[in-house]
Amino acid sequence: MLKEFVLLELKKTQKVVDAICAYFGMALSRWGFKGVFNLTSISTDNAVMLNSAFMPPSIILCTINAKYIHASLGLRYLLANMSRHGSEQLSRRTSLMEFTLSRQTKDMAKELLAALGVQQTHSTQVIGFGVYIWNVTQTTELVRLLKALRPGLKVVLGGPEVSHECDDQEIVRLADHVITGWGDVSFPKLCKALIHGPKPLMKIIQGEQPALDQIELPYQHYTDDDLAHRVLYVEASRGCPFKCEFCLSSLDKTAWAFELEPFLHEISALYKRGARNFKFVDRTFNLKIDASIQILQFFLDRLAENPSETLFVHFEVIPDHLPDRLKQLIAQFPAGVLQFEVGIQSFNEDVQKLISRRQDNDQTVANLKWLLTSSNAHLHTDLIFGLPGETLESFAEGFDRLLAIGPQEIQLGILKRLRGTPLARHTPNFAMVYDLDPPYVVRQTNVLQTKTLERFTRLAKFWDLVANSGRFKKTLPLILEHRAPSCSSFESFMQFSDALWSRFGKSFGLSPEELVDAVFDHLTHTCGFDEKRVRDLLLVDYLASGARGRPICLAKARLPRRGYDPKQQQVELSPHSALARRERQDRHGQDHVKVINQFDVKAI
Repeated sequence: MLKEFVLLELKKTQKVVDAICAYFGMALSRWGFKGVFNLTSISTDNAVMLNSAFMPPSIILCTINAKYIHASLGLRYLLANMSRHGSEQLSRRTSLMEFTLSRQTKDMAKELLAALGVQQTHSTQVIGFGVYIWNVTQTTELVRLLKALRPGLKVVLGGPEVSHECDDQEIVRLADHVITGWGDVSFPKLCKALIHGPKPLMKIIQGEQPALDQIELPYQHYTDDDLAHRVLYVEASRGCPFKCEFCLSSLDKTAWAFELEPFLHEISALYKRGARNFKFVDRTFNLKIDASIQILQFFLDRLAENPSETLFVHFEVIPDHLPDRLKQLIAQFPAGVLQFEVGIQSFNEDVQKLISRRQDNDQTVANLKWLLTSSNAHLHTDLIFGLPGETLESFAEGFDRLLAIGPQEIQLGILKRLRGTPLARHTPNFAMVYDLDPPYVVRQTNVLQTKTLERFTRLAKFWDLVANSGRFKKTLPLILEHRAPSCSSFESFMQFSDALWSRFGKSFGLSPEELVDAVFDHLTHTCGFDEKRVRDLLLVDYLASGARGRPICLAKARLPRRGYDPKQQQVELSPHSALARRERQDRHGQDHVKVINQFDVKAI
C-alpha cells in the first residue's frame, strides 16, 4: 500500500516533479537516478527518498562556534553516523546548522524553527546541541527560548561541558536528554527512539564508546565552502595516555588510533577537492611514531606532486618525544607548511608532579632547539599560569627559559577548572578559587593574589597583541631588555603591560597606530632609549605589518600613501597562507582549553 500511495501522489504532481528534476538533476544523480526521470520505474525506497528530500528536517545538529572560521568536526561525525547507527531515513531527515557567538539568540531560534517547519501532530522534532565552555552561556539562552516557543521540541545536549557535574546546570534542566561522553553511536540511537520508539526512559544517557572501526568518518560532510574559507579539523586518533590533571583528556585510559589507510583515503579525497589547510586535533600526534611518519609522508608526497601549492598542516606534539626517524621527515618540509603546537605548561618540576604531568624538561628544550635550528616548523608553545604551587617568580623563570629558546609564539594561558577534571582535588590544599561561571578561570591560590592574576590576564592579552602578532619583531627585543641586574624579560614585559593598562584602561579594541605610539613612548620616555633608534625600528615594523594609518611618532616618516606600498619589499610576518594566519590569530577564540571530542570537535 505504501508503494502505491507514494507513486500515486507523485504522479499527481508529474509536471512539478519533472521541473524539479530538470533543475536538480545533478543532485538526483547522487541517489541513483540516471537519464530521464521516469516515475513508473521508481522503487518504493527511492520514492520515499524523493518525498523526504522535499520535506523539512526532523533532526538538526547545531552548535555555536566562536567564529565562522571554526567548523565543527563533532557535528559532522554525528551526521556521518546517522545512517549506520540510526537509519537511512533518519540520515535523510537530518541537517547541520552552525552559528557564531556574534549572533543574536532570537535570530538563531528563528532560523532553527524555520528550518524545522511547522510541527505536525504526532511528529517529533529534535535539535542536538554541542555544548562547550565557550558557548554554554549562549546555548543555555537559546535552549530556553526554543522551549518557550515550541514546548514539544526535543532538545538533546552533548559535549564536554555537559558530560560532567551536570546536576546543577540550568541548561541540563531545560533539555530533554543529555548524552555524556561519546555521541557517535548514542545520538543516532536516541533520535531513532525519540522518533520511532520506544521512548527512552533516562534523561542522562552515558555515551557508548565503540571500536573506532564502527565509526563512519565525517570528512565528506565538509562543504566546498568549508574547504575554501574554514579550518578543517581532522583526527587520526582519539584520547590521550597522559594524566595532566587540568585536561579532560586525563580521564581517558589510553589513546585510540583510527585505521590509517581509510583515514588517509579520506584526507586524500579532501585534498583532491581543494583542501589545503588541515588542523589535526589529536592530543598526542607523535605518540605512535609509525603512524606519525605515514601521515607526514602523505603530505610530503602531496608537496612533491604540487610544489607550488600552498599547504598548511597543524599538529599538537609531545615536547620530549622526537625520535630521529621523525626528525628526518620534519626536516624535509619547506617553510610555511608545518605548525607544531607544543604544550610546555610549566617548567617547574614540583608543579609538574602535583598535576601528574610527565615531562623531561631537558629533552623538551633540546627538541625545541632542534626544531628551530634544523626545521622550518612554526612553533606555537603554551604556558599556563595559576597551576597549583606555581608562584609568579617560578612562572617568570619558566617564561624566560622558553623565551630564550626562541619559539615563534608563546601562548600565555590562565588556568581554568574544567568540569570533571582531577584538578579539583587540589582546591583545599592550595586554596584554589575559581569563577563560578564559564570559563571557570582561577581567581586566587595560596601563592597568587587576585590582583596578581588580573594583572597577568592583562599581560597575556598584551603579549598576544605585541609579541605573538608579529607586528613588533624589531622593537620587541627592546621591550624585553633587562634594565636592572635583577630584572627578567618577563618582568620587563610586565612593566610594559602595566604601562599599557595605565594608558588605555583596556586590553581590546586598540588600533595598530595606538600600539605603535604606546611602544614608542614607553621605550623612549620610560626606558630611555634613543628616539631615532626606536623610531627607525618602529617604522620597519609598521611597514611590515601592512597597517594603513599614520602613528603620531611616525608622522614625519616617509610612509606610503594609505599605508603599505605593495611595490615595496615587505618584511614577511608569516609564511603561511591567509587562512592559516587567520587560524593562528583566532585559534584561541574557542578558548585555550583542551577538550575531548565527545559531541562536538575537540579544539583550542
